[in-house]
Amino acid sequence: MFHYTVETNKTMDEAVQALEAELKNDKFGVLWDFDVKATLNNKGLDFDKPVRILEVCNPGEAKKVLEKNELVSYFLPCKIVVHESDGMTKIGMPKPTKLIEFVEDQELNQIAEDIEQRMINAINEAK
Repeated sequence: MFHYTVETNKTMDEAVQALEAELKNDKFGVLWDFDVKATLNNKGLDFDKPVRILEVCNPGEAKKVLEKNELVSYFLPCKIVVHESDGMTKIGMPKPTKLIEFVEDQELNQIAEDIEQRMINAINEAK
């Protein structure tokens, strides 16, 4: 699967706050919290599905992979999505290992595996 997704009993706001705290523990920061529903509604478009897209980055890791191959910038920053579906709050992300495969570099694959696992750990702790 190209993504990792879990369910939580937390509200979206609670899940986002917990994620921010867990990510910070591993030197990831939230660069942007994009509230899709609010943005579309503010543009006059009726959209009722709660979706928040968090763009997250660990600056040290970003520097390391960008120095190795600038094409990695196409995948940065990493995204974690918090949304409601079927009455549940879900937290998920596209897997960095699946995205990095397009660059075809074994060293980058190993770095992506580490980053992916750290982000999965943050998601699991936040749920």
